[in-house]
Amino acid sequence: MAVAVSRDLAVKVLEDVNAVKLIDRQQALRAAIRRGEPKCLGVGQVMLGLMVMSYSIPLHFTEFTEVVSLGVPWWSGLTFITAGLVAIILDKHCTMKILRVCLMVSVVSTVLSVVAVIIYSVDMDKNPEAPCVKNLHGSCNEKHYATKVSRGVKSSLLLFTLAQTAISAVLCFLLYRQRRVFGPYTSLTQAAPSTPTSITPPDLN
Repeated sequence: MAVAVSRDLAVKVLEDVNAVKLIDRQQALRAAIRRGEPKCLGVGQVMLGLMVMSYSIPLHFTEFTEVVSLGVPWWSGLTFITAGLVAIILDKHCTMKILRVCLMVSVVSTVLSVVAVIIYSVDMDKNPEAPCVKNLHGSCNEKHYATKVSRGVKSSLLLFTLAQTAISAVLCFLLYRQRRVFGPYTSLTQAAPSTPTSITPPDLN
């Protein structure tokens, strides 16, 4: 805080240099975050979460495997939607606090996406497509069609989850880089008055 005293003993409090730097850095943070397009990435995550949850519905009418029993599409889809909504909020309200929350949620989303990919891969390996056994009408048995549909749906869910993993990893990288750049300026929390103020000494006569 800078103080200037005039000839008539009026004290003027000038702008704080640290406060000006803080405002500049906040604007730079906002511009840097929006260059990373968190809103677009967030919308993509929300859409992927909704697609994962909706595409998983047929699995409840086919084979009851580990993917269904563990509820992988549901908790992974909800995680994707949550991460996407936080990224959209970050685009509207660019603060270091929300950036940290978004980074934490994105890390969790990335880890859970990798876990979901592993579960899908193991499940598809343990439950291969059943061979076609012809019945009296010349068509395959129901188990063949059920396993075929199940593997097709799981393949789609696996692709969606891989896409989510990539988006979450990219968002984590961008947010971590911005946190490292602008992290030291979070200690500047108190700003001086933006305009000079005058303090008139009391009349001693």
